[in-house]
Amino acid sequence: MPNCLTLKKSNCKNCYKCIRHCPVKSIRFSGNQAHIIGNECILCGQCFVVCPQNAKEIVNETEKVKVMLQCPEPVIVSLAPSFIANYEGVGIEAMRDALKALGFYDAEETAEGATIVKREYDRILREEERDIVISSCCHSVNLLIQKYFPNVLEYLANVVSPMQAHCMDIKRRFPNAKTVFIGPCAAKKDEAEHYEGIVDAVLTFEELTNWLKDEHIELKQEILPNNKSLARFFPTAGGILKTMSQDAPGYTYLAIDGVENCIAALRDIESGNIHRCFIEMSACAGSCIGGPVMEKYHRSPVKDYMSVAQFAGNEDFDILQPDVRTLKKHFELIERRSPVPTEEEIRSILRQMGKSEPSQELNCGSCGYNSCRDKAIAIYQGKAESSMCLPFLKDKAESFSDTIVKNIPNGLVVLNESLEVQQINAAAQNIMNIRAASDVLGDQVVRILEPGVFMKVRDTGEGVYNQPVYLAEYKRYVEQTVVFDKENRMLICIMRDVTDKEAEREKKENISRQTIEVADKVVDKQMRIVQEIASLLGETAAETKIALSKLKESISNE
Repeated sequence: MPNCLTLKKSNCKNCYKCIRHCPVKSIRFSGNQAHIIGNECILCGQCFVVCPQNAKEIVNETEKVKVMLQCPEPVIVSLAPSFIANYEGVGIEAMRDALKALGFYDAEETAEGATIVKREYDRILREEERDIVISSCCHSVNLLIQKYFPNVLEYLANVVSPMQAHCMDIKRRFPNAKTVFIGPCAAKKDEAEHYEGIVDAVLTFEELTNWLKDEHIELKQEILPNNKSLARFFPTAGGILKTMSQDAPGYTYLAIDGVENCIAALRDIESGNIHRCFIEMSACAGSCIGGPVMEKYHRSPVKDYMSVAQFAGNEDFDILQPDVRTLKKHFELIERRSPVPTEEEIRSILRQMGKSEPSQELNCGSCGYNSCRDKAIAIYQGKAESSMCLPFLKDKAESFSDTIVKNIPNGLVVLNESLEVQQINAAAQNIMNIRAASDVLGDQVVRILEPGVFMKVRDTGEGVYNQPVYLAEYKRYVEQTVVFDKENRMLICIMRDVTDKEAEREKKENISRQTIEVADKVVDKQMRIVQEIASLLGETAAETKIALSKLKESISNE
């Protein structure tokens, strides 16, 4: 993991927003947690900006700087030119006063170093026979080329960044000084750490703002004009070009911002389609004024550009141009060690994701990868998990629930709050003689069932359980249960077909009834006979009647 980025694991909610916005997919997931892959990350800071849980953090160097201020050596700030956009209406003089109040010896504008750098770019184009020159001001662009475009590395200008050029100039003028760069960029922390001895610490605007608040220091609304400040344009898209002479014969000058656009341009260069040009590249959309730590959520591109444009002058800063050799910077290739799967291994992983055919590869990008194939490769490399595929999970969940619904013996009908049929299984279709589910899906339930019980359950929230109902239209007896799912706002009706049971019960009742009728006839007939016999034997008919009545009752009970 890059030293300047940390992750609060407990805050990672497995939302995959970071991987969706990561232009180089340098994030892996394990145990439902995101992990930044150090040798692949270009420190563009997009994961920091978009994380909804603030799980990504930029390492805070405020305490390190406070310790530096306790030392006898002067600590001088190199303030990124985008400060005018971050701190609206506050000029360099007001910023210097505030920084001195914090304990700094002095504060200068990084734009002075930008002047040195742009002069070196002009010299290279005029004096050296180079085909393509790519600006090296943006550390994220440098890392992008070093890690992903080794064939383009030769075109990257071997020139220090404005931050480095300015801090080198400060240390030339103040040999024992310590330098602190303050700006909107996370990558500058890595640049300062990697190229030791030039920049001693890096703070973000966010860190500075919090420090000022802690010390109750307010920034004065004050801007003093300075016409010799053309390089203040550097943090805007095309700002480097705006400061350059652009007079090298045969060269085309162009500016590209945003990692995706930079990647597209680098691919064009790789393919050999571009020649004789100077390309200003910035990883952030809008260049540095669109940096990830412009107070993190500070995003007003037009307003910010206007702030810079109004602040910048028409002439160069008065600054001594150092020897060419001191401005040289070496960029080495940074290898990535990701294993490459075979075609069969990719196909095997795709099948595990439920994608047996190319038509099933939706390439929806919900997982953060541009295609299902890219996702399969990431799984092979241990960077992704199958569960990150939302269509796969949805289909899996639906398949599981559909299997249950289709195979339960009871009828199931699901309605929405408007009493429209949302789902119906085969058992329910059989009960109501419905040919196909599509015949009733979306229709009002009144078309197939009496709506009264559904309206009552919906309005009261009280379910009805095992209620005997005769569906006259279908000549079916059912035991009906209706419940209301408040969370999903759905009505669920379960019908147990008891028609055969009712038919058997009616059959028994008919047999009993017929037996009783026969018994009645027998009793009546026997009564007449008994009366005749009784008259002959002199016995009362009452006792015989009682005995026969008991027999009749016994038959009825059976």
